[in-house]
Amino acid sequence: MSYNSVSNLTNVYNFYLTTYAPKSSTPYDSHKKSELRSVYNSIVKMNKESPLFILDTSKESQRFAVGMKENARELRNTIASLGGLDEEELLNKKVAYSSNENIATASYIGSSKPEDDMPSYDVEVKRLASTQVNMGRFLADEEAIALTPDTYSFDVSIDDLNYEFQFSIKATDTNRDVQDRLSRLINNANIGMTAQVITDNNGNSSLRMESNATGLKDNKYYQFHISDKRTSKASGAVDYLGLDYVASPPTNAAFLVNGEEITSTSNHYTIEHLYNLQFKGVSSEEGETASIGLKTDVESLTENINTLVRGYNSFLQAVSEYSENQPKSNRLFNEMSSVARVYAKGLTQAGLNLNLDGTLEVDSDVLRQKAMGDDARDAFSSMKGFTNSILRKSNQVALNPMNYVNNVIVAYKNPGKNFASPYITSAYSGMMFNSYC
Repeated sequence: MSYNSVSNLTNVYNFYLTTYAPKSSTPYDSHKKSELRSVYNSIVKMNKESPLFILDTSKESQRFAVGMKENARELRNTIASLGGLDEEELLNKKVAYSSNENIATASYIGSSKPEDDMPSYDVEVKRLASTQVNMGRFLADEEAIALTPDTYSFDVSIDDLNYEFQFSIKATDTNRDVQDRLSRLINNANIGMTAQVITDNNGNSSLRMESNATGLKDNKYYQFHISDKRTSKASGAVDYLGLDYVASPPTNAAFLVNGEEITSTSNHYTIEHLYNLQFKGVSSEEGETASIGLKTDVESLTENINTLVRGYNSFLQAVSEYSENQPKSNRLFNEMSSVARVYAKGLTQAGLNLNLDGTLEVDSDVLRQKAMGDDARDAFSSMKGFTNSILRKSNQVALNPMNYVNNVIVAYKNPGKNFASPYITSAYSGMMFNSYC
């Protein structure tokens, strides 16, 4: 077994959300006190007049409710990333370019109103940051393990923390049995490394372990270290299985920015709080660079609208996947797609065509023509109205996904004579609002 008392609650939430819905972390998931207070007040107001109902607590309904909440949050974050949640800034975000995305991609993280003489940068990548890989001995799969039956243990040191893993070996165990057991043990511990059993063409297998993180911090020589010299149970498994052999040591990324040599422990790097770089590959020859800068206003607007359309279509697709098991999902689909129908005329004029299934399709030629025209502000007024409307709708869905679950209403409250009851959204709503509270 593995002993680890750190972040147990976080692991529970991560398991819950990764099981039922995508979960990502963005700067837009952090909130001010005033925003949290607003969310709480909205919950109180919503539940004050809410009818009493019998919850559908089936796994399908849980998956649907959590999935809709998380997908609505993803849509909100997509809209926020296009310039913020202020109506004046919507769709105004500047977009960065990279002249060679095989070397590095870039995103702009500076102010919403950059200076006219924004600097550009040339980036040359000499080496990518890499993970640490330990490769165990290749042993015959079906052979009985040559260790005395007993309870064994070994220690893993990673991120300045020490973990002890204990496991038993029986007389009937083969090499592959123990390797599979350790692979599951390490992966389930979620300590910052992964393990898998790999095989060769001769029927031999080995336990391969890799760190999640890349690079080396100051005064460090490894990402993780495995030993059983001072362990509490029987030793010998590390040497027999070869768990301590470092086949590939971790390395830092090495690159040049406008000729200045820089190293980083990861393949991400931020330039002057303006650009976030993601290194993709090494320059094929000395002097090969990727130029990083800002796209023009027309290109930025086009990119923002394409991002908005992808986010909107992705949300509709996620809702439609529940149509067979959750009848009320059709109501959510119709409510969201009806927003596009309200603005259909203006969207079409701006280069966005409404399909029969409710999704949007971008006509790039019309979009660029309108963006370059003198009446661009008027041409895209419907676009901003549409964006604001789906933002409000996504906030509603994220706040109360139970509104679209197939619950049975028992009684309506007496209007105007109710007490605030902020915790009755559902029996498990606390887990749904983890991104807010």
